Amino acid sequence: MARPSRRNVLAGLSTLALGLPPAAKAQGSPAVATGGTVFRNVRIFDGHSGVLSAPSDVLVKGNVIDRIATDRIGVEAGITAIEGGGRTLMPGLTDMHWHAMLVRSTPAQSLFGNLGFNYLTAGAEATDTLMRGFTTIRDMGGPSFGLKQAIDGGVVPGPRIYPSGAVITVTSGHGDFRQLTDLPRKPGTLSRMEEIGGSMVADSPGEVRMRVREQLMQGASQIKLTAGGGVASPFSPLDVSTFTADELRAAVAAADNWGTYVAVHAYTPAAIARAIDVGVKCIEHGHLMDEATARLIADKDIWLSTQAFPDEIANAFPPGSFERQKAYAVVAGTEKTFELAKKHKLKLAFGTDILFSAQLATRHGELLAKLGRWFTPAEALTMATGTNAKLLAMSGLRNPYPGKLGVVEPGALADLLLVDGNPLENLGLVADPRKNFVVIMKDGRIYKNTLPG
Repeated sequence: MARPSRRNVLAGLSTLALGLPPAAKAQGSPAVATGGTVFRNVRIFDGHSGVLSAPSDVLVKGNVIDRIATDRIGVEAGITAIEGGGRTLMPGLTDMHWHAMLVRSTPAQSLFGNLGFNYLTAGAEATDTLMRGFTTIRDMGGPSFGLKQAIDGGVVPGPRIYPSGAVITVTSGHGDFRQLTDLPRKPGTLSRMEEIGGSMVADSPGEVRMRVREQLMQGASQIKLTAGGGVASPFSPLDVSTFTADELRAAVAAADNWGTYVAVHAYTPAAIARAIDVGVKCIEHGHLMDEATARLIADKDIWLSTQAFPDEIANAFPPGSFERQKAYAVVAGTEKTFELAKKHKLKLAFGTDILFSAQLATRHGELLAKLGRWFTPAEALTMATGTNAKLLAMSGLRNPYPGKLGVVEPGALADLLLVDGNPLENLGLVADPRKNFVVIMKDGRIYKNTLPG
């Protein structure tokens, strides 16, 4: 008799403790047809092609796409039929740089506010994120493990979360939100930001290794370090390179032992080059890089996960503050970054990095539509679906959602959007999801359907 896995044992214990059957759904969870769903008469953007398919039927059974055909698919009783009327069926959108716990709250609330309130706020934001058509996010720092558990368990609707866990930083680095009154650090003590799992300070290869392993133990699918200065941190100039090569190398080795990878926050050529030299697989941001750095990223086949930051992102910080000045400098580098990425054909992932702004979060789709400044609609949508999914797959066996994401094809996970219009002709459709995304499905479950009848 096979020995049950630790995960299954714990799941069973949790079920017994709650007195609920394993398949129990939280009140308010979406209804799911017993036999599945068939989308009829839809034209498909499959996540990588530059044209829509011929009118087709798509059959979803369970949480996967079972069949696609240009002929009418015959279905048995219990299948819910959605008449597409020639609309576009496409994969759910993905965001490769999201902070699920930090979108709506202020920096002060995130660090010092009531944790229960913070989680409830993040849960509400997670639902809104899904309703904007983003069915998967890669969380690049913050205590999102509990939120992920709630979403996966049906407690609250939200996107799939690929968690990094706490941001790992150095003393004075990006992610070190301690105040000067917290210094000098007392050995064996944790700051508030560390206690809540927002970020962890590590100042030696041994400390880095320990903090990486702690995140992996909690379920991190990839690891996030800050290799250079950042905008939101109060004592972190943009030009500073933080971790030493040996410290970065320790993180890479620990992640590699678990079959996953390290992504680093880095803006400058020096920070990017040092990270790549020790085996980091993904650069986050890169807004201050130069031509030589772009060539290095291309030559080493490294991912660049960057963002089309809007000018308004600086408004999250007080006028005249150090943080706002840094935000302006980063935004100014956006144009050049995308030009270099296109010129050198970099492996480019789409994300937004929306922080501390409930108002900006409502414009999530607008930031995707903004890619139309540099890319065709097909290129932009491919980046936000099929291409992003390739980056997610780099987490290997640490992938919390095994299966194909970001594509519409048989056997793929059923994360789907039905769009009222053709986004390959009008990328702006994604900027108004309330109006244009008439059906939102995640994992075979329908969370939104505004079609008549």
